[in-house]
Amino acid sequence: MMPPVVLGAGVLGLLAVAHGASRQRHPVLAVVAGALCGMAGLSAVALLAPMTGIRLPLNGMTGFFAAVLGLPGVITLLVLQLLFSV
Repeated sequence: MMPPVVLGAGVLGLLAVAHGASRQRHPVLAVVAGALCGMAGLSAVALLAPMTGIRLPLNGMTGFFAAVLGLPGVITLLVLQLLFSV
């Protein structure tokens, strides 16, 4: 069971993405392209982990951030990992 704060943040993220996509000429294409870019970025981080030492766990939360927020979501996860790792 997810905490209500995380669930609320996810719903707000989905609403923000839907609002931004609705302003595009082709909204479905914009959402799919953003999700593909995010998944490609997450895959690149996972594939380059042995060489760079930067690892992101591949779970539902990171997949959600990559799919909904795209490449900026993956970058945000990397920055948060940098800030909160001791």
